[in-house]
Amino acid sequence: MSYKQTLLLLCLFTVNIVFAQKPKPVAVIFDTDIAGDYDDVGAMALLHAFADKGEAKILATISSNAFETTAPTISVINTYFGRPEIPIGITKKDKPNKDCAQQWAQAIIAKYPHNIKSNTQAIEAVSLYRKILATQPDTSVTIISVGFFTNLADLLASPADKYSKLSGIQLVKKKVKKLVSMAAGIGPDGKTFSEYNVNVDAASSQKVFSNWPTPVILSGFEIGEKILTGITLINNQSIQNSPVKDAFKIALTKDKNTVGRNSWDETAVLTAIRGPKPYFSYRKLNMHIKDDGTDLVIPGERFLYLQFVRQPDEIAKAIESLMMHLPNKKP
Repeated sequence: MSYKQTLLLLCLFTVNIVFAQKPKPVAVIFDTDIAGDYDDVGAMALLHAFADKGEAKILATISSNAFETTAPTISVINTYFGRPEIPIGITKKDKPNKDCAQQWAQAIIAKYPHNIKSNTQAIEAVSLYRKILATQPDTSVTIISVGFFTNLADLLASPADKYSKLSGIQLVKKKVKKLVSMAAGIGPDGKTFSEYNVNVDAASSQKVFSNWPTPVILSGFEIGEKILTGITLINNQSIQNSPVKDAFKIALTKDKNTVGRNSWDETAVLTAIRGPKPYFSYRKLNMHIKDDGTDLVIPGERFLYLQFVRQPDEIAKAIESLMMHLPNKKP
């Protein structure tokens, strides 16, 4: 065999190894309360950026918030990133219903194309969860929750239906690999905290924290609080006609915020798709949710709780770079 032939075989062998080792995209159901805050928009931008990079596959996007802009807002973001076909679900309960006081959601709905014009056109959340999960391989789905636990509690309590003979908790245990959630927090006392995503629907939070049958990763309040993003995004003149940029610009301007928005929800997406390294590590703990939604750290190892490894400013740069990702051009 000649030198050139040997070199060619080595190159082909190396290429085959690289392709063989390439990880599969993370299959994701994204559950959000998008409206009351706009870090959800940043989180969706990250998720679509990862999908464009082949690192994530978005199975469904679901709202835990009944406010009228939520399903259309999700549709705007999915459409902007070239994925208008992603199923959209929403809780059909009257509450939680948290509005968009800064009007950024109303603005991007009025400006950008979207298929879902109202929440009534979206699929009921639990039905969509069950439909999607029933068709997926076992222990393959990562659920990212960056809102209230309403849908997840209802999913656990759901009975067998046309999609699956399994109960909700059985279906989750069979199909879900892990739950990654922006939720809870640890206060100055090292034990207690009252965090928005948990206390808005405290009863549902109690059910999920007590009964969720798969591994759970929590990005607590104090993690995203220290990571500020959005200023570089809104000052990037190469980004035009972007609902992501518009949402941040409108909200930051109304807040007279010149330092950036806390990146709570983005940290959950980053961790769910790429894992904690190099930015975070985990601490093992357990949590009890009180009736008022306050969380209490108790002994145990049930939850993996994020801790900083790198400085918040460094993490912010990585997150904002992904937030500024532009949609892949479709052929």
